[in-house]
Amino acid sequence: MNADGIEAVLFDFGGVLAEEGFRKGMEHMARMNSLDAGTFFGTARDLISTSGYLTGRCTESDYWNYLRGHTGIVGSDEEFRKIILDGFILRDWMLSVVKGLRTRRVRVAILSDQTNWLDELDEKLHFSRLFERVFNSYHMGKGKSDQSLFGEVVAEMGLEAGRTLFIDDTAGHIERALSAGLHAIHYKGREQFLGEMAGYFPGL
Repeated sequence: MNADGIEAVLFDFGGVLAEEGFRKGMEHMARMNSLDAGTFFGTARDLISTSGYLTGRCTESDYWNYLRGHTGIVGSDEEFRKIILDGFILRDWMLSVVKGLRTRRVRVAILSDQTNWLDELDEKLHFSRLFERVFNSYHMGKGKSDQSLFGEVVAEMGLEAGRTLFIDDTAGHIERALSAGLHAIHYKGREQFLGEMAGYFPGL
């Protein structure tokens, strides 16, 4: 048993296991179209949720058309997809943490607000083989903005919330996980994260 009795760790993908390709890609698109990067990213982030693309209720093509209509950006779906996917670069040191947990027989899974892009990234990078499960909002029909998701994931894995650790780079997701009874680390950087992980898993 590890410190605090943690039996499983749920990892966010973009911003934790990998660089945040969505933000980086959208900011790059904004610059290509001479738009304010912060404003454009905010619109893109809101639309991916309100359009239903995040939870599998519309297609990628629909999403890009919504974004074009709201912002006036110019480019093909294929060009936009490449910009986004190229920004998701796996953090090798984070994968080493995952492997270290596995050697301790800690269960590991991904819990990500992502679209079919996560499936495409896995086909290329083969990261899912390191994890027991991949929970993706696109396939679950529910994202981390809905607190009930955390209880559903824990139940699906046969876990107790109080013995599950969640790692994410978004403060709101962390707050909802804590409210659902999970332990949580708000990822802000490598040294901060490793320091907090050492509190749960000394010597990791």
